[in-house]
Amino acid sequence: MRVGDTVRRPMRPSSPAVHALLSHLEAVGFDGAPRVLGVDERGRQILTYVSGQAAIRPLHPYAVGEEALAGLAALVRRFHDATESFVPPPDAVWEEGSMEDAAPELVGHCDITPENVIFRGKKPWALIDFDMARPTTRLFDIVTALRHWAPIADPIDRDPLQCHLDVGARLRLFCDAYGLPARDRRRILELSRLRFDRSYVAMRSRAVTDGGGWARMWEGGAGERIRRAAAWLDAHWDELDAHLR
Repeated sequence: MRVGDTVRRPMRPSSPAVHALLSHLEAVGFDGAPRVLGVDERGRQILTYVSGQAAIRPLHPYAVGEEALAGLAALVRRFHDATESFVPPPDAVWEEGSMEDAAPELVGHCDITPENVIFRGKKPWALIDFDMARPTTRLFDIVTALRHWAPIADPIDRDPLQCHLDVGARLRLFCDAYGLPARDRRRILELSRLRFDRSYVAMRSRAVTDGGGWARMWEGGAGERIRRAAAWLDAHWDELDAHLR
């Protein structure tokens, strides 16, 4: 809920750890995230409202262009460079368990969907909604973003303006703008495939154990969309891989 120049959000078990992360980002001068202002009299988080336009669906043309994708890659790189020096509190609790295949190297956003990116002047400006943040790797956070922004998805599940995009070229563009080393580029498809398998299992489990929004997403076809994305990736693997060599 927006209240003036602030946003009020329910406290979650992970909120103290997320607040520590956001405070670190402020301390190191990263301006692309909300600031923590405390907790209100109703026990809600108080965060600064980040002005601009969220890339809500259906997407506007500026959000699917190459300039936006390159700008997002630069924003994610700045965020990763800023969070790399963050040391989580010893009692930190994060919202979701790890799905990675390597030891964490930083705390990532882990939910860089279009809805969680604020644009200003038709350029990506800030990341919001850090509820899913957790220890991860740079590459896994990148793969999560590319799932939605390349996008690595069956065309039937994409936003209308994303249906005919050259996904391979967009993967390469993001990697170039981020400055991703060649050794990591070659792992993007492999890690994307692993993420699909693990996110399917994780979402199915949370739909059963947590219910609520997780159950609604699952009932709304989240599992089927993940399966279709994995099948599309398998079918276009060689074509996409050629852009990452």
